Amino acid sequence: MIRCIAIDDEPLALKQLESYISKVGFLELEAACNSAVDASKVLASQPADVLFCDINMPDLDGMSFVKSLASQPMVVFTTAYSEYAVEGFKVDAVDYLLKPFGFNEFEKAALKVKRLYDLENKEEVTLLDYDDSVYIKTDYKTVRVEVSSIIYIEGMSEYVKIITEDQKDPVIALLSMKKLEGKLPGNRFMRVHKSFIINLSKISQVSKGHVRMQDGSSIPIGESYRDSLLSYINSKSLVK
Repeated sequence: MIRCIAIDDEPLALKQLESYISKVGFLELEAACNSAVDASKVLASQPADVLFCDINMPDLDGMSFVKSLASQPMVVFTTAYSEYAVEGFKVDAVDYLLKPFGFNEFEKAALKVKRLYDLENKEEVTLLDYDDSVYIKTDYKTVRVEVSSIIYIEGMSEYVKIITEDQKDPVIALLSMKKLEGKLPGNRFMRVHKSFIINLSKISQVSKGHVRMQDGSSIPIGESYRDSLLSYINSKSLVK
């Protein structure tokens, strides 16, 4: 999970950030702060991987706050003032969200954060590959599922349906997509739709709006997930 801190002096804007973060499976909110001063106190004892930080705040503005950090996490700036964009990228901000922004824009920024996080933690992610099984509680029993055998996962309200190569029937469990996504190695699985996570090694074909899996299943690609999937496909392509 990518640990994050939301910082905004406007209560409604802070609540919106909290709500958006809760909807992204790989993000975990460590703290919601209404000032940079409060955020600095949190960081003193509670490290974070990314800050979602407003710029125009009283006492200490977001830009000065980020510049003051001895060890800087990834930063996504949020502000109503477009003139800060250039300065934001000078401090290596991952992205810049101009208020008012919707969930789709936030999610695209979060995916950029995830790609950078995965690159910086490549060794750690690779180590997870060798622990290749998970235990899923379903009905009145616990089923061992080989991670490498998972073809895709479908979210169904409060349940998930896990389709594997080595089990005739899907494994259905009372589990959230967000929690499951956080447990799977990010270099092998990708969320391509709000209701679907796929095993990247089981892709057979990719078209404009769907991914064909090796078992013949056709998985829809959500608009907000398209760029991340295409970026992965392009990184593996022999024809650039």
